[in-house]
Amino acid sequence: MHTHKTYILGGAQTDFKTNWHRQNKNIYHLLQTGFEQAIITTDLAPEDIQCAHVGNFVGELFAHQGHLGGLLASMHPALEGIPAARHEAACASGSMAILAAMRDIEAGWYDLVCVAGVELMRNVEGATAAHYLGSAAWVGQEAQQAQFPWVSLFSDVMEYYQEHFGVQEEHLAAIAQNNYAHARKNPNAQTRQWELPPQAFGTDGTFNPIIEGCMRKSDCSRITDGSAVVFLASEKYAIQYAQQRGMALSEIPYIKGWGHRTAPMLLKDKLKPTLTQGAYPFPHLQKTIQDALQRAHLDSAHHLDAIETHDCFTISEYVALEHFGLTAPGEAWKVIEDGSIALGGSLPVNPSGGLIGAGHPVGATGVRMLLDAYKQVSNQAGDYQVDNAKNVGILNIGGSLTTMASFVVGK
Repeated sequence: MHTHKTYILGGAQTDFKTNWHRQNKNIYHLLQTGFEQAIITTDLAPEDIQCAHVGNFVGELFAHQGHLGGLLASMHPALEGIPAARHEAACASGSMAILAAMRDIEAGWYDLVCVAGVELMRNVEGATAAHYLGSAAWVGQEAQQAQFPWVSLFSDVMEYYQEHFGVQEEHLAAIAQNNYAHARKNPNAQTRQWELPPQAFGTDGTFNPIIEGCMRKSDCSRITDGSAVVFLASEKYAIQYAQQRGMALSEIPYIKGWGHRTAPMLLKDKLKPTLTQGAYPFPHLQKTIQDALQRAHLDSAHHLDAIETHDCFTISEYVALEHFGLTAPGEAWKVIEDGSIALGGSLPVNPSGGLIGAGHPVGATGVRMLLDAYKQVSNQAGDYQVDNAKNVGILNIGGSLTTMASFVVGK
């Protein structure tokens, strides 16, 4: 088994509240701003970057721009000639770029790798955005009649959960309220200044309408523009980086564990008609998280100090709470009711605000999660810092629980 560690030297994200199209800026400017901020924050020399990976889901549709590795190489003269590639796995695209960078470092090819995630999405109106995003489902095979394909598919997940376990709307509403409350403390969160009345989380259709199926407005994350950049390094480079800054190597967080699995594309193939007592509805999801925990030498998720999980919808966080092993299947409501997943609780979930509160620029989300995990374990998360965070878990989901990526970040 390899012993090569992948260290995280830091990074930056753009302000997820910004609408870049309104400022007459495009996906290049978005990527460039994240990169330039990350270089300043980490105090790295662009000349040291040896390789780059970009996570992006749907640049060709929203921005009419593919080939994003070339865009990155255009940002600074020092980047000309470095190998760069773009990675796609729907909402898990950023995590695929992270995994590719880890493999480069583990293989010993490169010592300092730039990982960027980017998505420009607010330059079209909602129906067009929903149509573009629907290309991560199996086009022509599922969600064909839906106006909002992803709302429809996750409504099917919610109905499946309802049928097997029973899910109460107030518990899903509490997830959304938690994440909006956390986002108020995050200076880069899309919704940090939103003022939402209690009725926005209730069942009154005027304040909280049903969007599709059984999913209400409060159950959904928002269309977001954003980029996030992190720099990953070999142990050799991290030692040098630490020495130059008068730090100990042990102060630099690293990726302790990872998991990556892929399920069949169609949601209906993942929704098993019968479940045995106590079984996880999505075993590939549970195993992805277990892979990351085991590689990090942690017995269970209860040894984590915080979790950044994929809450594209409230039901996806609800499902994740159980598959992390925080409760038995069907019992996520317990950790919602007892307050343990709120900031200040025993295991805060989405202290950043998550996708619902902080925003969900699809291809950037996995990278943003890694950056937030880094901030937590290096005590740089500011107002949303979890006290004494030593190990943070991440779950990034692409499609209808299709592509799964999980990481554990710690020191």
